[in-house]
Amino acid sequence: MSEKTKYVQSSGKRKSAIARAVLSYPAKGQIKINNVPLDFYEPEIARYRIQEVIELINHPKVEKCDIEVVVKGGGKMSQTGAVRIAIAKSINKFVGTKTIEKTFREYDEALLSGDSRRIEPKHFGGKKARARRQKSFR
Repeated sequence: MSEKTKYVQSSGKRKSAIARAVLSYPAKGQIKINNVPLDFYEPEIARYRIQEVIELINHPKVEKCDIEVVVKGGGKMSQTGAVRIAIAKSINKFVGTKTIEKTFREYDEALLSGDSRRIEPKHFGGKKARARRQKSFR
C-alpha cells in the first residue's frame, strides 16, 4: 500500500512580502515558487539564496518532498527572503529534530524567527518618518 500524503504549511515574512509554503511528502522533490520551478526562478542570485536553505539540510526525507510557495507583496529580494523563511520553517516543522533547528539557527538566526524590522511610521512635522523641511538662516 502507498503511504498517506503528509502536508505541512508555514509562512514567512520579510518587509511587506508574505510567503506561504506547503510541503507535501511523499512526492517528486520539486520546488515551485508561484508555479515557477526553482530551476527557472529569476533573478539568479535569488535562486541561489533559496537553494542554500535546501542544501543546508541533507536529510533523506527532504529530498522526496514537494514544496509549493505562493508569495505576494514587496520586491524580488524581499520575496526571496520571505520564501527562504517559509521553506526553512516548513522543513523544520516536517522533520522536527533539534539538530535541524540548530543548523538553521547557526547558519542564519532569521531563517526560523524572521526579520522584525518594519517601516517606521510617519511623524508630525515632515513628509516621511525622518525627513524634515530644510531651513536656511543665510
